[in-house]
Amino acid sequence: MILAGDIGGTKTVLALISPDDGGKRPVRETRFVSGEYDSLEAIVAAFLAGTHVSPEMASFGVAGPVIGRQAKITNLPWVISADTVRETFGIPTVRLLNDLEAVATAVPHLAQEDLCTLNAGRPDATGTKAVIAPGTGLGMSFLTWADGRYHAHPTEGGHASFAPATPEQVELLDYLARRFGHVSYERVCSGGGIPNLYNYLRVSGGHPEPDWLRQALSEAVDPTPIIVDAALERRAEICVGTLDMFVRILGGVVGNMALKVLATGGLYLGGGIPPRILSRLRQPDFLAAITHKGRFSELLANIPVHVILDPQAALHGAAYDCLETLRS
Repeated sequence: MILAGDIGGTKTVLALISPDDGGKRPVRETRFVSGEYDSLEAIVAAFLAGTHVSPEMASFGVAGPVIGRQAKITNLPWVISADTVRETFGIPTVRLLNDLEAVATAVPHLAQEDLCTLNAGRPDATGTKAVIAPGTGLGMSFLTWADGRYHAHPTEGGHASFAPATPEQVELLDYLARRFGHVSYERVCSGGGIPNLYNYLRVSGGHPEPDWLRQALSEAVDPTPIIVDAALERRAEICVGTLDMFVRILGGVVGNMALKVLATGGLYLGGGIPPRILSRLRQPDFLAAITHKGRFSELLANIPVHVILDPQAALHGAAYDCLETLRS
């Protein structure tokens, strides 16, 4: 039996999986609220309690950089040590992956129903693939072909400096730089970044804020769903403008990633936001923003673009990581 986990700042999902059943058919799966526990070990203990199962291998996709065999979760006061988990639970092999590395590991195993294709393109069968995932934050990873299969690689590219592509985005950068100093792509292209775009449009004066929206946002713990829903339903001009800016910046991010790793095998949009805004991503300005790279526009137009619809891609990727390790 293998233990797979998707460890995030908000939620942690653990699953027990038989190697004979594949990475998407868990024997047991449980979701935990991460903030209610003081360590991953506490969650694993709660999950395994009463199961009489001793996993032979574990792999965890974690929302933060993995250095050696340790990881600090970006939005939790946890430091996860693979060796501590191994010693605490007697699991012979414990592996840690960046969460986007885990999503990338799942990509070669995705079925047709797990994807929505925005651009079929002309994929290279063994070309590099890239994953860009706007969710709470902005994650990036990529896969390269070697030894007859794809291998996933992590990055922290979401924290690279935001490079504006239009005069309006130049003004946005100036506005956010006064607030944050360094402005990363995550500040403008994530669930946490959407309120930054909204606030810029609000203070710039060109988009009125309706009273009902101001009231709803003032009462909300998380303003992002309110802004996105109002944009998709076209109930407020300022929200429509916010989502328009988000989609065009995301297109620029995706195009940049395609050029950096020469992702001729395809571009995959993960995270929670792309499936939520599929109707908006299908509009032509999103693909136009991806390909707006001067002399390389034609190359980018031939790269496939997909949205990952599997909400458990990181968990499944952690399971596939175990299975691939067992087979190697």
